[in-house]
Parts: sequence; structure tokens; C-alpha cells
Amino acid sequence: MIDDGILTIEEVAKYLRVAERTIYDWAQKGEIPAGKIGTVWRFKKSEVERWVNQRLSLNSLMPHTGAVHIESVISPDRIVFLDHAAKRDALLTLADNLATAPQIKNREELASEIIKREELMSTAIGKGIAIPHVRLSSVTDLVVSVGISKKDIIDFQVLDDEPVRLLFMIAAAYNQHAYYLQTLSFFSARLKNRDLRQALLAADSVDTVYKLLLNTYIPPPAQP
Repeated sequence: MIDDGILTIEEVAKYLRVAERTIYDWAQKGEIPAGKIGTVWRFKKSEVERWVNQRLSLNSLMPHTGAVHIESVISPDRIVFLDHAAKRDALLTLADNLATAPQIKNREELASEIIKREELMSTAIGKGIAIPHVRLSSVTDLVVSVGISKKDIIDFQVLDDEPVRLLFMIAAAYNQHAYYLQTLSFFSARLKNRDLRQALLAADSVDTVYKLLLNTYIPPPAQP
């Protein structure tokens, strides 16, 4: 990456995990913020990051091709309560949890690529949410870990100045591009619900978090 925050087609394609030709076509059609220096396309990192976050928030990276079944990608043992104020520590703790899933075959690669992705572009999408994500050939199927932070994580690059407290880490196989984007869109749309976000932050057990995500949580009766 160039120091002044200017990205090439290759770098943007690597970040979005799409073909360079796709990025070129988007730039030609004006669908992604870009400009030409001479005869070559260049992209401002900050503008591409804003473009990605807007589309995640608007649930419009791709049309839905079917429902994401939460119980097939999240299990209670992949829900953790975090106690880190630093982004790197939170990401590494969550990656370590995600690596316990049988779908993850290379723990070190997962952690390394999660950190590299975050250094390239923030995965915070606003409203206190971050969705760190990678596609790797060492992953056999899409899987998710959820982190609920008891502390504000203050060093994510956020658009709305709201510290990150909810993290949904997604790892997918390299050939799962469509399902990967669909899952990103699903969680960004689902977490627009303010009541759900507040309930997740208030949850005091993994079981409660899991039931909230499955939409099966029944609040206890109020005390008389």
C-alpha cells in the first residue's frame, strides 16, 4: 500500500476478495469512488473504506440468495466476553476462539490475516459494531465467532465516533465468495436493530447471547 493512502486496483481487489476486473468495471461505471492518475485507476483508502461501510450498513453489497441460518455458523462455544480496550488484543482473542472451530485448519494464518485485513481497512461499520472477516484456503466452511466487549475498544477507525463493543468475526473458505458477502450483509442488517444491540451488551451469559442471536430469548418475568 502506498503511504499516502492511495490504493491500486490490485490492493482494492485483494481487500474485497473480488477479481481485479470487477474493480476495474466498478470504477469505469462510477460504482466505487475512484480517479485516474494518467491512465491508471487509483483509489483513496478513506473513500473506499467509507464506501464499504455504507454498503454493509445498507445491506447492499449483494442481493440475498437465501437465508443465513445462524445456528449453522455460530455455536455457544464461539461466543466470548472480551475485556480488552485495544483493538489488536480483542481481535487476537476472538481469532483464538474462532480457531477452535473444526472448520479452521491454520490458527496462525487466521490471526495473521485478520490483523492484516484490519490494518488495510477498518472493519468497524458504526453503531459500536465491527465485523472482521477473511476468506482463506485453509478454512473448510464459513464459521463465525461473536465477541461482546465489556470495555470500549477505542482504536477502531469508526465513522460515527461510537467505540466498538460488538464484534462478529467471520472466516470463510476461499471459494465461498457469495455466501461470505451474504453473511456480512445479514449481520450488518440484523445489528441495525438498536434493541438487539442493547440486549447483547446487557447479556450476562453465553446462553443469553446465543438465544438473542437465534431470536428465541424470552426475558425473565419482572420482580413484583
